[in-house]
Amino acid sequence: MSSRENWSPAQRHVVVASYLGWMLDAFDFFLVVFVFRRIAGDFGTDVKHVTYALFLTLAMRPVGAFLFGRLADRYGRRPALMASVLSYSVMELASAFAPSLNVFLVLRALYGIAMGGEWGVGASLAFESVPVRSRGIVSGLLQAGYPSGYLLAAVVYGSFIDQIGWRGMFMVGAAPALLLLYIRSKVPESEVWRAGQTSDPRQSLWSGLKGHWLLAAYAVLLMTAFNFFSHGTQDLFPHFLEVQRGFSSGTVSYIAVVYNLGAICGGLTVGALSSRIGRRRAIALAAGAALIVLPFWGLATTAVNIAIAAFAMQFMVQGAWGVVPVHLNELSPPALRATFPGFVYQLGNLIASYNAPLQTMIAESHGTASSQPDFAFALMLVCGIVAATLLVLALVGPERRDVRFDA
Repeated sequence: MSSRENWSPAQRHVVVASYLGWMLDAFDFFLVVFVFRRIAGDFGTDVKHVTYALFLTLAMRPVGAFLFGRLADRYGRRPALMASVLSYSVMELASAFAPSLNVFLVLRALYGIAMGGEWGVGASLAFESVPVRSRGIVSGLLQAGYPSGYLLAAVVYGSFIDQIGWRGMFMVGAAPALLLLYIRSKVPESEVWRAGQTSDPRQSLWSGLKGHWLLAAYAVLLMTAFNFFSHGTQDLFPHFLEVQRGFSSGTVSYIAVVYNLGAICGGLTVGALSSRIGRRRAIALAAGAALIVLPFWGLATTAVNIAIAAFAMQFMVQGAWGVVPVHLNELSPPALRATFPGFVYQLGNLIASYNAPLQTMIAESHGTASSQPDFAFALMLVCGIVAATLLVLALVGPERRDVRFDA
């Protein structure tokens, strides 16, 4: 029997809204990675300075995870989710009208606050609403929203960049604001959250973490490895294809679509598998397989071979990530379920936020024979280190698979 056969319409709407919220959030984020050179040319600077937009976005996401998570724990998941979606849509639109690089960087930092709030709130709403037996597949589906957004950004880039320019792409990025209408009309509040209002909703983060500090430290370390794993294989990859492999924007878009299809398949597959073999083993399996794929991914030179290897790599990267939403929600202290998963996730993001400038500096310090930056070396170095680290962290950490949220 399918785990979704007994879902109510309300449960389906909650999962759809949570998935779309993260997908459109990722779409807005990844628009930047396709237009580094165009933004740099418009503002009269170099690509390395533009990559600080990614750094600032990632660095500010913990602020959003904390603010929107606390709002969700105190006032409900639904209004906090709506506020996050509206905020990141407004910041995306404002980015299209930035008159200078400094203003653009400030707007991307503000966008990071809004983006940081969506994941934790949407995930808590979803997992508090669906049956326990469905958590694995729902986890994979929610996390598949991230590569789905990346894929959508690749399609928009390949189809419209020459017609609308990078500013036009950011205007398109304001479309997620329409999701508010769907959430307002179709998505109910979490019954688990409603039942929990018998306790003090003003409980502080610190009191909620009492007795869980070691768990929080482990979760932040785990999410640091996870964020280096994803951003280290994704953020500069289109730039690497364009600059070091010499592909056109159309070819880069095609390859990005292919590897994001792999990411979606990986998230769904490994997320569902985690319900059978356990969260930790599923993560370790995907991280170990990424190490096997690594040389094929970094050293391939033709478009077809790169697309195949990138499909396999992102299957493993987002396969491991497909377990994260449910794993963090199950580990979370009950009173902080909207705050804890998103906050530790985004703190890990903060530590990994320097990834793009770091990989750029590594590439520039290991130039190729033609004196070009060696992005292949930088991508492989970071991916290899963090995949091995993630494998170990997953196996030594705790697990609370299928714990009841309403207990």
